[in-house]
Amino acid sequence: MKRNLNIFLLAIFVAFASCSFTTKTFDNPDKDKLLMQLITYLLEQGHFQPKDFNDDFSKDVYSRFLKRVDPYKHYFYQSDLDNFKKFELELDDQIQNYDVQFFNLVYEQLMLRIEESNATYKAILSSPFDYDIDETFQSDPDQLEFVSSKKQMRERWRKQLKLSTLSNYHDLVSEQDSKKEDSVTVIKSKSEFEAESRAATLKSLEETAVYMNDLRRDDWLSMYINSIAQSFDPHTFYFAPQDKERFDASMSGKYEGIGARLQKKMDEITITELISGGSAWRQNKLQVGDIILKVRQEDEEESVSVVGMRLDDAVKLIKGPKGTNVILTLKRVDGSIEDLRIPRDEIELEETYAKSSIVKKDNYEFGVINLPKFYIDFKDKDSRNATSDVKKEIQRLKAEGMDGLVLDLRNNGGGSLKTVVDIGGLFIKEGPIVQVRSTGEDREVLSDRDKSVDWDGPLVILVNEFSASASEILAAAMQDYKRAIIIGSKQTYGKGTVQNVIDLNRMVKNNKSGDMGAFKFTTQKYYRINGGSTQLEGVKSDVVVPNRYTYVDMGERDQDNPLPWDEIQPANYTLWESSIDYQTMIDRSRARMDSSPEMKLIDDNAQWIKKVQSKDLYSLKYDVYDTDLKLNEKESKRFESLKDYQSGLSFGSLPYELPLMENDSVFKKNRERWHETLQKDIYMEEALNVLTDLTLNPKGDALTILKE
Repeated sequence: MKRNLNIFLLAIFVAFASCSFTTKTFDNPDKDKLLMQLITYLLEQGHFQPKDFNDDFSKDVYSRFLKRVDPYKHYFYQSDLDNFKKFELELDDQIQNYDVQFFNLVYEQLMLRIEESNATYKAILSSPFDYDIDETFQSDPDQLEFVSSKKQMRERWRKQLKLSTLSNYHDLVSEQDSKKEDSVTVIKSKSEFEAESRAATLKSLEETAVYMNDLRRDDWLSMYINSIAQSFDPHTFYFAPQDKERFDASMSGKYEGIGARLQKKMDEITITELISGGSAWRQNKLQVGDIILKVRQEDEEESVSVVGMRLDDAVKLIKGPKGTNVILTLKRVDGSIEDLRIPRDEIELEETYAKSSIVKKDNYEFGVINLPKFYIDFKDKDSRNATSDVKKEIQRLKAEGMDGLVLDLRNNGGGSLKTVVDIGGLFIKEGPIVQVRSTGEDREVLSDRDKSVDWDGPLVILVNEFSASASEILAAAMQDYKRAIIIGSKQTYGKGTVQNVIDLNRMVKNNKSGDMGAFKFTTQKYYRINGGSTQLEGVKSDVVVPNRYTYVDMGERDQDNPLPWDEIQPANYTLWESSIDYQTMIDRSRARMDSSPEMKLIDDNAQWIKKVQSKDLYSLKYDVYDTDLKLNEKESKRFESLKDYQSGLSFGSLPYELPLMENDSVFKKNRERWHETLQKDIYMEEALNVLTDLTLNPKGDALTILKE
C-alpha cells in the first residue's frame, strides 16, 4: 500500500489515543451523530477525490436516497416529495453538522406508506383481474411520476400486481393446455387458475413484507449513509456490523459456525443447505428442511425462541467461536421436535478457492486454473490465500507434465492488491506489476521482487465483463509484458480504483454506542505498468469473443458516478524473454472466431437478450401477453443448440483430489459439475487452441522497454 496512506491511517489511530492529531473527538453519545461524524471525516480527509459539501452535492444525496428507498415509486406521493423538497439544498449543511433530520422525516413517512401499501395490495388481490382489458404496465420507473392521490397509487399497485399475477396465470393455463391429452389430468377453469395465481402473488408479497418488517431503523440509516458515500464514487460504502462480517468471510473464504445456510419464510427459519466439510455436515444429524425453533448456548440454561426473529439476529445466536457448541431446538420434516447439539468449527467456503483441472489436447497436456477471487485472510496472513493456492496448483499441474496453462479469471471481481502482485510474480522473473497513486502524491510502483518463476510456459488468461479490479491488474500486466494472450469480452469491467476498509470502532474513544460497523472508501487509483488506467476502459482482450452479455450495460462506465479515466508515466519493464510472435497467434484465433458458426449464434443471442432486456412496456391483456411470449419462445429456440455444445474434450481432476472425491460426495459432485461445464465451454476450447499454437512457437530474444 501507499506509504503516505499508511501514515494517514496510522495518524488517525494514534490521534484517537492521544487526541493530538485533530481537534475532532469521536465520542458523541448520539450514535447517529457519531456515525455521521466518522463517515464525513473519512470522506473529507481520506477519499481519493474529495468533494465540496455544497448545493450540488446536497441535490445528489437527496435524489440518490429517495431513489434508494422508493426505486419504483410505489410508496411516496407527490405531496411527500413536496414536503421533502425543502431539504434538497440543505443536506450539505445537515451532513456537516451530523444532523439526520432529513433522514428521520423520510424514514417516518416511509414506514407509514409501507403500512398503507400492505393494506392496498391485500385489497387489490382480494378481487379477480380481468385479462380481457387492453391496458399496459410501464416497468421503467424513470418513465413514471410520483402519484398525487390514493386512487392513482392504487392504480399503480393494481397494474404491477396484475402483471405479476398474469405471469403465474399464464404458466398455469399453458401447463394445463400441454397436458389436455392426459386423461389423468383434472381440468380446471380459468377462474380457478386466476384465483390460484392471485394467492401465489399474495404469498410472495407477504414474504417480502416479512423481510421489510425485519429491517430496523439502523438498516434504513445505512441506506442514507451510503447515499452520501456513493455520491463520491460507486465503491465507497458503509458496512453495517453484520455486513462487515459477511465481507470478511467473503475475502477470507471462511467463517466460524456450524456450516449451514438458512432462509426465513414467513416467521420460520429453515435449513436450506449444509456446507460440505462443515461441522453440521460431518455430524450428519441436521437435515435440509429442518425448522429452527429455539437456540441455546452451551453455558446457558434457557433457550431463545427464534420464531419471528430477524434472520441476521438468529444467525448471530447460532454462529460462534470454533470449539464451542450450540443447541438447536428443531422441528423436523416429519413434525417431531428435537434438541440437537452441534459443535462450531471453522468452515471453509470451497467455492471461493482456486481449483485446477487437466485436459489432453493434440497430444499435449494443458492445465486449467480457475480463480474466483484474489482472497486473503486479513486477520491471519499465514492462512490460506490465493497466491499460495495458485502456486500449489501450478506445481501439481507441472508434476502431471503440463505443456500450457489457462488461468480463468472470468467473473473474478478482484480482492487483495498484495495478492495480485504476488500472483503476477509467479509468471515473470521480476518487475513491476501495477502502479498506484494517491491524491497529490507521487505514484508508487508495486513490483515482484522474487526472481523465481513458477510457470514459464505458454499462458492464456480468460476474462469477461465481470473480471474486475485485481483481475484487471493481473491481465493488464501479463498483456503489457507480452507474457500471456488475453481472451474474452471486448473489455473487462473497468474498475481502476483501490479501496481501504476501516473498522470504525477503532476510531471511537470509550465506545458505548455498540458496534459501529466499517467503512470502505476509495483511497487510490491503480495504473498499468504502461501508464494507462483500467478505470472505465478495462483491459481490452487480444482476442474478442462474444457472449450473452456483450450488449448489456454492466461495466464501471455504466455505473452511477464513476471516477474518470486518466494516465500517468509508464514504469520500466522488460518484455517476457520468450517473445513469442503473439500477433500471429492472435490473428489465428481471431480467424477461428470469425469463421465459427457458434460464435455467430452467440452474438445473435446477445443482441436478442439486449432487445428483451430493453423492453419496459408490457401488455396486461392475456391474448397479447401470450402472443408476445410465444414470439420470444420461438426466437429463443434459435439459441437452444448453444446449450448442447460439446467440445469433445475431457477434463479431469488431479491425483490429489481423487481421495477427496471418494470421501466427500458433495465435493465430487461439484467437481464433476465443473468438469462438465468446461466440456461445454467454447471459450475454454478456444483458449486451449491458442495454447496449442503457443506451444508450437519457438522462443525469441528478450526486448527491454525503457520509459523513464
